[in-house]
Amino acid sequence: MASRRRPSKTPSDASPARRDAGRIGSLTFFLDYQIGRYVVAEALRAAGAHVEVHIDHFPQATPDTEWIPEIGRRGWVLITKDQNIRRNPLERAAYEAAKLCGFVVTGKDMGGPELAELLVRCLPGMARRVAGRSGPLLFTISRRGVFTKLL
Repeated sequence: MASRRRPSKTPSDASPARRDAGRIGSLTFFLDYQIGRYVVAEALRAAGAHVEVHIDHFPQATPDTEWIPEIGRRGWVLITKDQNIRRNPLERAAYEAAKLCGFVVTGKDMGGPELAELLVRCLPGMARRVAGRSGPLLFTISRRGVFTKLL
């Protein structure tokens, strides 16, 4: 009697959802002060993300040029609403030197629940863009969830 061979279960056989969950779990997302401390952080954590918030690590008034290098050293992925990070030469230089990966949310007047829903929906796409990649990488995320690469 011939024996039946079982097909191998290679990582390529994993479902896209499982791959996304693995990528998300491999990252730590850092929420800038403007994102808030609770609503967005709790929603992202419920979606399986590791999240750190600005106020737990730095005083509110810490200049961006001081905390950006530190989160780069820690290998965290930035999520911010601060559009100056892409326009201010000093902040951008600090971002690039820190080899940071991050996302700037560009929709104005978004409250916590709306922002949380957007970021949870975009979480797999965020993870696909930065997991396993070295920075600097910077993307915007529009209110509709469209990603645009800046760096």
